[in-house]
Amino acid sequence: MAQVTATAERVIGAPVEKVRALVADYAGTRSKILTEHYRDYQVAEGGTGAGTKASWKLQATEKRVRDVAATVTEPEPGTLVETDANSSMVTTWTVRSAGEGSLVRIETTWNGAGGIGGFFEKTFAPKGLKRIYDGVLANLAGEV
Repeated sequence: MAQVTATAERVIGAPVEKVRALVADYAGTRSKILTEHYRDYQVAEGGTGAGTKASWKLQATEKRVRDVAATVTEPEPGTLVETDANSSMVTTWTVRSAGEGSLVRIETTWNGAGGIGGFFEKTFAPKGLKRIYDGVLANLAGEV
């Protein structure tokens, strides 16, 4: 199994503190910025930053649905890590200062399949997930 990584980033024209607060708001902002690829989003515990537990279904393709049960940690200010209890998937949200605005980066890694299926997963899945994340980041920019 090879590790697969999907990444998207966007500069948002708002102060880093404001953007970090929006990204960490799982109980409010998060449900507003998710695209149609996300279903059944709910917060089970917490709701702001580290300690939050949330779940959702991610419809990556027509046939591929992933049940995510994420626990959020904050290893350092501006970085939220969502670790999925149902898989090897880990998504890291990083918000850093970028001039007058903020650079928001979403990076997801997981252990991909082996063989020919793994080759196709490593080739196509990151591009598809990047498109989904580009939509989430556009929605985040709209919330600011």
